[in-house]
Amino acid sequence: MSEPVSAIPESRRDWLLRWLRQAISSGELRAGDRLVERDISARSGVSRGPVREAIMILEQEGLVVSHPYRGAQVAPVSQAEISEILVPIRLVIERFAFRHAAENATPELVDRLAALVSDMEKTTSPDRLADLDLAFHEAVIAASGHTQTLSIWRTIQPRVRAYFVRDAPEHSDPAEIPRQHRALLDAIRAADPDATERAIAEHVETYIGG
Repeated sequence: MSEPVSAIPESRRDWLLRWLRQAISSGELRAGDRLVERDISARSGVSRGPVREAIMILEQEGLVVSHPYRGAQVAPVSQAEISEILVPIRLVIERFAFRHAAENATPELVDRLAALVSDMEKTTSPDRLADLDLAFHEAVIAASGHTQTLSIWRTIQPRVRAYFVRDAPEHSDPAEIPRQHRALLDAIRAADPDATERAIAEHVETYIGG
């Protein structure tokens, strides 16, 4: 893994989580790679207690799996999982949330989404693009007012991000991502629930690609 920065402005566990998630989503840590507590502790300068906690959280997020006698390993993100599990869950959640947004969008939500799309159009970093993409979706889901829906989204979000950065087929053209989100924003601004629902279904189903 690349060297961690020396300053740790947040809690050690949270900083370590961010570092490990980045290494997994970028492909620096690949499916099957082992996460050895003592090695991560030595490399990061973080004691083994927070390292153990971070690995347990990554396992809860589905980014890591643990096996008897083999320890913790980076979990694969397969096309089958995307098409058969994550995409159907996203469709249920996001069709509802985006339709709700088109019917009830506040100026604050529209301004927030517009700012995110503008930032998408300016960035050249795949990791930054992934963060902005997920922030756009989370803002809409949060605005629906259903805390359980937001909780489900946050459960699958790490897996969605890992696939986005590593494997999603449409990301060979980075300009396509802001274009799709601007189309979603335009449909919300137009207060057209049917068009918004169609647009979000088309957008999510692009993950069933390769």
